[in-house]
Amino acid sequence: MTNQDLLAIAKEFESPVYVYDAEKIAFQYNRLKNAFSEIEDLRIHYAVKALSNISILKYLNSMGCGLDTVSVQEVMLGLKAGVAPKDIIYTPNGVSLEEIEEVVELGAQINIDNLSILEQFGAKHPEVPVCIRINPHILAGGNAKISVGHVDSKFGISIHQMPLLLRIVENTGMNINGIHMHTGSDILDIEVFLRASEILFDAAKNFKNLSFLDFGSGFKVPYTAGDIETDIEELGEKLTHRFKDFCKDYGRELTLVFEPGKFLVSEAGKFLARVNVIKQTTSTVFAGVDSGFNHLIRPMFYGSHHDIHNISNPEGKQRFYSVVGYICETDTFANNRRIAEITEGDVLAFSNAGAYSFSMASNFNSRYRPAEVLWYNGKAHLIRERETFEDLLRHQVVIDLETITSE
Repeated sequence: MTNQDLLAIAKEFESPVYVYDAEKIAFQYNRLKNAFSEIEDLRIHYAVKALSNISILKYLNSMGCGLDTVSVQEVMLGLKAGVAPKDIIYTPNGVSLEEIEEVVELGAQINIDNLSILEQFGAKHPEVPVCIRINPHILAGGNAKISVGHVDSKFGISIHQMPLLLRIVENTGMNINGIHMHTGSDILDIEVFLRASEILFDAAKNFKNLSFLDFGSGFKVPYTAGDIETDIEELGEKLTHRFKDFCKDYGRELTLVFEPGKFLVSEAGKFLARVNVIKQTTSTVFAGVDSGFNHLIRPMFYGSHHDIHNISNPEGKQRFYSVVGYICETDTFANNRRIAEITEGDVLAFSNAGAYSFSMASNFNSRYRPAEVLWYNGKAHLIRERETFEDLLRHQVVIDLETITSE
């Protein structure tokens, strides 16, 4: 997509607006596949929580991608998008036994991450195949806010609880068909990830009827030019060799599963916002846009970096701006960032807006959530309409105060 394409999208669909490049999604998907091309049975399950629009799910599924889901609602979205139940993995956290049983009825693969629910489920449904999520207690990412493999994480069953886990499996006679791990996002050190993989391999030796091993994801993507990222090709070479050795020792070929979310869609996304006002204080020049953390919460929530480009004046003189939103809270996207000279009415493009952007958006300050657009085959296709005032009212119930008072 060129700057002119993006400006045309902002004009046609209004700002703010999310735009996703289908070609980039396909590139990332094929890059991961190619890195593990020597694996006989590789399955990639896209993490729906990153971007859950059903058009995106349909597009990924058309390339052979399954889904990684964390709620019964995400499972239902996947089914609505035409994904076969067998191609959906359900890995919830902190949900009720009843929700898990709902998903069983829908036909998805169950992945359980705590001993309490594992025992309850095994006692009631010993015949249903279950994957077990372990916590290897290894952090493969550098940001504590997005690491889930640490010792106090609420995710997964501690590897140190393996004796109790095995006792539950034996007592219930349940069917364990997979072992899963996820260490967190922004993996940089391949060797750390491989050490976590060894823990997964050791855990897998305790189960005789496995059909797959799920290594999660968390691959780091670049957030700015020259930024470091996970070396997928190096990981593919090293993990492929180790996985093949394990399968040989195990006695049969298993399926290798990954669950990328951000890796597939982050770089494909742009978020376009129009500048409402330029405001100068004694020390700062603010560029205030027609959005806020209600549409892009990652900078405030995770401290994440998003490159910001003035696509209305890309060749303009570089100046320093603090880019902020219109929410009645602190909603800073960037502090003292060098950006081509901005004037009111310009359109700014935020990079890496494909993952955890719309999916974490809200109606805070009663603002509408923006439209979503898919750039496919050189054309812009609307895949979610901009919200309206009627959407804000849709599920509200207006009570009659006079009637209530008289009661």
